[in-house]
Amino acid sequence: MQARGEHINFPQKGCKLADVADEMEYDERLALFRQTRLNPFDRGEEDGPEPGKTPPQHEARPELLSGSRTHNSDRTMDLGLAEDHFSRPVGSFVASDIGKLKQAIEECKKLILELPEHSERQKDTVVKLIHLRLKLQELKDPEEDEPNLRILLEHRFSKEKSKSVKQTCDKCSAIIWGLIQTWYTCTGCYYRCHSKCMNLITKPCVRSKVSHQSEYELSICPEIGLDRQDYRCAECRTPISLRGVPSEARQCDYTGQYYCSTCHWNDTAIVPARVIHNWEFEPRKVCRSSLRYLALMMSRPVLKLKEINPLLFNFVEELVEIRKLRQDILQMKPYFITCKEAMEARLLLQLQDRQHFVENDDMYSLQDLIDISSGRLSGSLTEIHTTFAKHIKLDCERCQAKGFVCELCKEGDILFPFDSHTSVCQDCSAVFHRDCYYDNSTTCPRCARMTERKQDEVSHVKDA
Repeated sequence: MQARGEHINFPQKGCKLADVADEMEYDERLALFRQTRLNPFDRGEEDGPEPGKTPPQHEARPELLSGSRTHNSDRTMDLGLAEDHFSRPVGSFVASDIGKLKQAIEECKKLILELPEHSERQKDTVVKLIHLRLKLQELKDPEEDEPNLRILLEHRFSKEKSKSVKQTCDKCSAIIWGLIQTWYTCTGCYYRCHSKCMNLITKPCVRSKVSHQSEYELSICPEIGLDRQDYRCAECRTPISLRGVPSEARQCDYTGQYYCSTCHWNDTAIVPARVIHNWEFEPRKVCRSSLRYLALMMSRPVLKLKEINPLLFNFVEELVEIRKLRQDILQMKPYFITCKEAMEARLLLQLQDRQHFVENDDMYSLQDLIDISSGRLSGSLTEIHTTFAKHIKLDCERCQAKGFVCELCKEGDILFPFDSHTSVCQDCSAVFHRDCYYDNSTTCPRCARMTERKQDEVSHVKDA
């Protein structure tokens, strides 16, 4: 222990010998801790010394022998290592403790720069720096520094509580370290950014665009050229070029415009124009703002296929099948809204994720078309169609009583407008066997009866 005595500061007048003993005991425990636990990168010594080798003696490292100033700094730097930094510290910390931690962090940074690259001491110091920062974040109360909700350019930013999920800032493209950084997420468009980057945001919330202009760009990659953009990013106006100097120009397949690498991360998404015109579902590279816009528009029924591309039904059989199922469901709807049992069973809520299916048969969302292509929608909609038909034709006597008898042949079972072998009069909604309806080119019996009744009423009014 001769080396230990060289750096101990002897007590001043009035100090107790017990304090000196405590100081020596702390230094011994610190040296032991550093030799056995500090370096997590040295995996070879986890299971103890190799056979035939003597365990290392508890000697102080050279940095502990450089005088009282270095010794005191090391004690400060070990504030983050003396206990589990995920546990609540015992006792109350005051402002001086936070100040010491900040000072130790700065000394750690300087030491990392001075030490040789990739050395064991540099790795140890990096780990120590991380622990010190975690301890400082634990002592500081972030609730007092940052508000929970901030509104900026129609964004509604909510402060995130998660500390372990790895995210990337949409503004600066850097990683968000949740354990030591405050970050926010827009509840409307899910834009994520550091707290320090919020005042630099220039792009309004995409959800406001979805609310005011719910429509797609229906031209395939409508490029206008870099010259029309003045060789600048379409969003942040950063100078760009195809040669990558000063910044790489990346094209968005949805808007056709060019963006810098900060606004275009080479994310991919299914482009609606390619689906509608080419029935193509291969994801294409899009900018960040287009990615968020397409994600928010995914489930909105804004595509009227029979007007945009009516020929698509001639080449995609699945579209014809889905259209027939939707037409049948619309014909079942009147039965359910007048049936007490159906209302109590809430049968129509089986389509709550696709509410437009019980409102019309010609509007589609991009998600609908994706599910049609994959076959998922056909299976789920057929199952719902079967459940609805079973209630009307078998389970409910009230719904059965609203069926029809073919007035042309007056034979067969009770008919319903959604049956596959029936035809419905467009004027009076009477239901007939399909063969009977087309074989008899005469007027619909129910329409004729209604016309005759009206003429009788008119004649009675004239006689009166």
